[in-house]
Amino acid sequence: MLTITPTGQTLGATVTGVDLSKPLSQADFAQTLQALGEHGVLRFSGQHLSAGAIRDFSLRFGPIQVGVSEGFRHPDAREVGILSNVVENGKPIGLADAGQDWHTDMSYRETIGFVNVLYAVKVPVRDGKAIGDTLFANTRAAYEDLAPEWKSRLAGMTATHDFNKFWDNMRHNHGSSRPPLTAEQRAKRPPVVHPIFMTHPITGRMVLYCNPGYAIRINEMTEAESDKVLDMLFKHQLQDKYIYRHSWQVNDLLIWEHIGTLHNAIPDYGPEEHRMMLRCQVMSTPKMFEPGFVARAIEHGSAVH
Repeated sequence: MLTITPTGQTLGATVTGVDLSKPLSQADFAQTLQALGEHGVLRFSGQHLSAGAIRDFSLRFGPIQVGVSEGFRHPDAREVGILSNVVENGKPIGLADAGQDWHTDMSYRETIGFVNVLYAVKVPVRDGKAIGDTLFANTRAAYEDLAPEWKSRLAGMTATHDFNKFWDNMRHNHGSSRPPLTAEQRAKRPPVVHPIFMTHPITGRMVLYCNPGYAIRINEMTEAESDKVLDMLFKHQLQDKYIYRHSWQVNDLLIWEHIGTLHNAIPDYGPEEHRMMLRCQVMSTPKMFEPGFVARAIEHGSAVH
């Protein structure tokens, strides 16, 4: 029997009573999807999963992004990416950049990210304690706590999100070995515009969709005013009261939704302290934002696309 136990914190719940190596029943998927909207981050512990099982679970939530970092896709399921600092025979066996500051995956695209599925194969441990935690911020609570005058003033406004901001920050501030983007690469990822306030497709509640990793400008303001307001919004949503910290264990499968959360991986481990994760990046679809679409998926236990 599937059981969902909230952490009691601003985000997070643990799901037990289910084996993800087998397909979720319609009822269990519906309960999982509803819990994902309510808690933002769900942990399934003690799972023993193949890459194919991770892919099949992820596909219930939407289409998987493929083709990025092609050299680090799992050989048994190309939809599954490998995130790792492990090097074998002088070659990395995963995309290694951990510690990317606060961001929301895929907000720099017109079709935004919906959920991330991450499965822990190796977790670094130091002095008997797991390291390499992941932090999450609750952007629904951040919206709800905004002063009424800010909610009123920013209603209907938009922000520009730019992949270049994130990439350049990694290169200049985190010692990343990433090369600068070429003009062709930049042209393939032009800036996009999203509402600052967005209705969450699962809960129907409003969230603050304006993350420090990619948002560069509030379009309805002067540049100077935009800089001040963005700084305020970034600081507001990263207050301690909105933060949940996940400490990994081997065989954890974590799923979180990108619309109501931000995340930040903590790179507090060295090159010999191995961390390896398998990931599926699930994208949203226009249908998800149609009134009642996700509610019907929950009612029938059907896939969200």
